[in-house]
Amino acid sequence: MVGITSRPNTQEKLEILSADAQYDLACACSTNKDEHRRRNKDGKWIYPVTLPNGGRSTLFKTLMSNACSNDCRYCPLREQMDIHRCSLMPEETVRVFLDYYKRRKVFGLFLSSGVIGSPDMTMDRLNSVARILRQKHRFKGYIHLKIIPGASNAAIEDALSLASAVSLNIETPGKKNLEKLSKKKRYIEDIIEPIKLISRLTGRGARYERIRQTTQFIVGAAGERDNEIVRYIYGLYERLKMHRVYFSAYQRGLEEQSLSSEQAGLENPTDILMREHRLYQVDFLLRKYGFDESDIIFDESGNLSLTTDPKEMWARKHPEMFPVNVNKASRLLLLKVPGLGPITVRRILEQRKWRRIRKIDDVGKVGVRLEKAQQYLSF
Repeated sequence: MVGITSRPNTQEKLEILSADAQYDLACACSTNKDEHRRRNKDGKWIYPVTLPNGGRSTLFKTLMSNACSNDCRYCPLREQMDIHRCSLMPEETVRVFLDYYKRRKVFGLFLSSGVIGSPDMTMDRLNSVARILRQKHRFKGYIHLKIIPGASNAAIEDALSLASAVSLNIETPGKKNLEKLSKKKRYIEDIIEPIKLISRLTGRGARYERIRQTTQFIVGAAGERDNEIVRYIYGLYERLKMHRVYFSAYQRGLEEQSLSSEQAGLENPTDILMREHRLYQVDFLLRKYGFDESDIIFDESGNLSLTTDPKEMWARKHPEMFPVNVNKASRLLLLKVPGLGPITVRRILEQRKWRRIRKIDDVGKVGVRLEKAQQYLSF
């Protein structure tokens, strides 16, 4: 049984719990290095984020407790680790959040927790914070609640009735990969079925249609391959209408003695971070560029190239598609061109309405991306 430290005051607890919240990215947080959390002069729990509508703001992000009865072998907070444990009570969390919100330092709340006793006991604490904010303080702003694996259907629906967004981390692609990391979590019953339930309850025309669902993979901890992850990403978007998928590169630290080299995946820290970056690029291709699962190119081992981005890999594989006529090509075909993104393609389509594009300079200021695009375009 993990003990809960009650001696620290609220700010000291937040120093610990907000730092431990860094392991979860599934809250619309940006992947831009300039937007990572920064230490505020009076704490560590203010997170810059990119909002789903493209806007920018800051998010109050913390765990309610870093005590956890789970055994996830990649996690520095699992029950076997000797770390400083503490918890926040619901009223305590509400008080501190509202203080920041009223001073306009944050726009909303991201709340997660280690598993305290049982999934439903933990969900009761998380939901209590949201309920106090919504009902007692009439807070109508952004609340993102973490769904604890193994939570009951009733606890999940209660969270949906209170939150603006929810996330349950899928962690690995498939049951076999999760079994390498945890002996307690059941992949289908505790993770996949609840994700499907949330998808049904938030689908078009459903009661909680306005609620957004996200999830996160822990990349590299189970020795999985990129093609396994991409297959799951595609299914999450196509079949379950997931709003966003996030990726957190497993980086060996205090927990490294618990994972074999096979489970730990790539050994080089630079490689695992680049692998995370490539998966984010694939995610954008699937969501924004009209690519599907079959368009993604893998090496013989089933992984993405660490040296070449996935869109350029596709272009090299399909030389018959190029060059693309910048004045005639469809939006989807232009989006296949390495170096062209949605904003640039939109600009091209607008320009074509009133003039012929004769050279790359007509598209915009030529930098690295447009120089690359020029190799695949004709005018």
